[in-house]
This record gives sequence, C-alpha cells and structure tokens, in this order.
Amino acid sequence: MFTRVEAAGGAVADPHAGHDHAHSGHSEATSIELSNEGLKNIGFTPVTIGLKTYERTLTLPAIIVERPGRSQVHVTAPLTGIVTTIYAVNGEAIEPGAPLFELRLTHEELVTAQRDYLTSQAKLEIVNREIDRLQGLGEGVVAGKRILEQQYEKQKLEVAIVAEEQAMLLHGLSEKQIEEIGKTQRLFRTLTVRTPEIPEPVDACQGPHLFTVQRLGVSIGEQVEVGQELAILSDHCQLHVEGQAFEDDASQIRNAAAGGKKITARLLKNNTPGAVVEGLDLLYVADQVDADSRALKVFLRLPNQVALDRSGIDGKRVIEWRYKPGQRMQISIPVETWEKQIVLPTSGVVDEGAEAYVYRQNGDHFDQVPVHVLNRDQASVVIANDGVLFPGDVIAGNGAYEMHLALKNKSGGGIDPHAGHNH
Repeated sequence: MFTRVEAAGGAVADPHAGHDHAHSGHSEATSIELSNEGLKNIGFTPVTIGLKTYERTLTLPAIIVERPGRSQVHVTAPLTGIVTTIYAVNGEAIEPGAPLFELRLTHEELVTAQRDYLTSQAKLEIVNREIDRLQGLGEGVVAGKRILEQQYEKQKLEVAIVAEEQAMLLHGLSEKQIEEIGKTQRLFRTLTVRTPEIPEPVDACQGPHLFTVQRLGVSIGEQVEVGQELAILSDHCQLHVEGQAFEDDASQIRNAAAGGKKITARLLKNNTPGAVVEGLDLLYVADQVDADSRALKVFLRLPNQVALDRSGIDGKRVIEWRYKPGQRMQISIPVETWEKQIVLPTSGVVDEGAEAYVYRQNGDHFDQVPVHVLNRDQASVVIANDGVLFPGDVIAGNGAYEMHLALKNKSGGGIDPHAGHNH
C-alpha cells in the first residue's frame, strides 16, 4: 500500500539525497538531521506520497464462537447395554464412520423383537414346505380348503415379519444387521456405536474434515440406557466470528452486506500465524439487540485451518485448529470508499495534543510538517490533501516518532514519553 523510495536496480535510496527545490529551506526549530547510523538505529523507512483509494471501515470487537447445532455433536446410546470397548480417547481426531464404542445389548424389547422375528421366519419356512407338499399331491387328493388355510397363514406370518423388522429398526438396528440376523439365525448381541457422517460437503473447511473427541462420558463395564450421552465430539473445521456493533451501525453494515463487501478479521495477538483473515463474508445480522450489552451482533463465517496434524504417543491422530472458540478478534467492515486520498502508515504520523505531524525529507534534513488527519484506523491514516503535502514528497514512514523526540530534545523541551505513540 505504501511505496518505498528505491534507486535504480532496487536499492534503497540515500535518505540524504537532494529533494524538490520547493522544500530547500528549513528552520532549525522544526527540522532534524540524523546520520546514516542514526537513521538505521530508528528503523527509518521512507514513504513516497501518492494519491490512493481508501476504504473507510467500521471496526468492531469480536470473538470466535462455535456454530450452533453444528460444532458440537452429542453421541448417545441407541440401545440399552453394557459398554465393553471404548475405541477413542480424549483429544483424538477421528473420521466419520469410525468406531467409538462397543455395547453388549441387554435391551429386553430388542431381544424379544429379535426372538419373535426368528420364530416368525421359522414358522414361515414350515408353512412354505407344507404348501409345497400339499400342492404336490395333485388335485382331488387334498381339499383345496386346506391349501387356502396354509396360504392365509403364510400371509399373516409375512405381515408379522415386516412389523418385527420395523420394530428392530426403531430400536436402532440397521437393515444390514437385520438381514444378518435372518441369515445366521442368531440374536444380535453387540452393537458398534460409530462417529456420525458429516452432512456438509468436504470442502467446507481448509483442511481434513475430522471430528475431535471433546469428552468421553462413560467407562468400560458401565450400564447405559437408551439416549444416554456417551461422548461429545467437536467439529471446528468451520466457526463463526461474532462481532458486536452499536444499533446505529446497522444501516452501514446492511449497506456493506448488500454491496458484497469483504470483511477483514484480526486476532488481537497479531504476532501469531494467520492473525489476519481477509475476504470473509457477512453471514447474518441478529434480528434483536442484546438486552444486557445493548449490542447488535454480527456473524461471519470463518473457515478454519489445521495448525498441527500429528500422531500421538499411542498412535492416535491429533489435530490442532488454528482458530479456536473464545479467541478475541477485531473485524473491519468497509462502509465507504474515498478516492484520491493521501494515505500514510500509522507509524508515519506523530500525535501531540491537538496537533499531528509528519517528517518530510528535505535534502539532508527532515522537516516537521503539521497535517490535518481526516481518518485513521489500525493500519493507516488519511491526511487532508490541502496543499501541505504533495505527491512525490518523501516522509518518514517508520522512525517518525523517534525523530519527534530527537527534535524536542534538541530544542530543550520536555519529552512526553506518551506523545504521539500509537499502540
């Protein structure tokens, strides 16, 4: 956004090189000269003034939150039974469909439904054989009434089998498991509880779409009832950013959403990887104002990223997501576009009381220039284009605060340690 002064071949220009003749004179009271070593010590970075397009933003405090009804999955016991095996451990990353628990079934109604199902199947087989025998005797030997009775009995058994299959489905068995019971003629004694399937597309997040075991709620040997919670899984591949706005900001946020403006979110700890997330979309604005804080909540969709993916000591896979619920952020919503503005980095403008200064290069000196600030945000300051600064002027983009202290020290004035230092 800001242009460094470069000489031919890409080398940084000499900060003491000649400047525009319009600034050839300088006052000792408002001008400072530093050696090359001094400029290096203060981290001097030159910035060339130019006219740019600036987007004024609305900055709101925010926090990362889970998606209601999506980020947490409660795994419950589908049937009454005893926990015989626990496959997962706390913190493990598991794929959809992976086994979590093994239950030995003790549900009396399920046992009864399976027994009745096998009994009905056996009776149906007997009836079918009897019908085949009667039909094989030929006409006139056996009355047709006897064959009709067996056919009616067959129909009743087929209806009973369908009802018993539906009962077992309601108790939590799958169609495949019921088919297995019919083939093996053995009661279903154990049940494997698996991770649920993910209803969203795989590309919903930036990384593997896995569950993380957040909490295990049972132990081996424990008797569990139908609907009892066995585990809580977290799905953090996508989260929400919850911003808090004033009610008066609603119209600006609405206009930004209607214009398809992209939103930037920043973690409060800006030194961490991925601290700045750009290009976020506004998900929705709450339809009510919070009764306690009087804040209007704004929600953004935040695709997550895997910061760490490794195998633990016991061979279990562990992943760590970069963004976590509870992290504090600031979001910047573009609300207005200003054309042809002088935009400087915040480190290039020094505040002292009601005054704001920049330090413009003038030959081998830097002149203190008072400026009018139109707007400022975390990254930049907009200066009025009122003839004080001109395109092509070179100012101290970094090191201006140290120049200001050196100038005050030269003039013998007391140095306010908090003057003009933007945090």
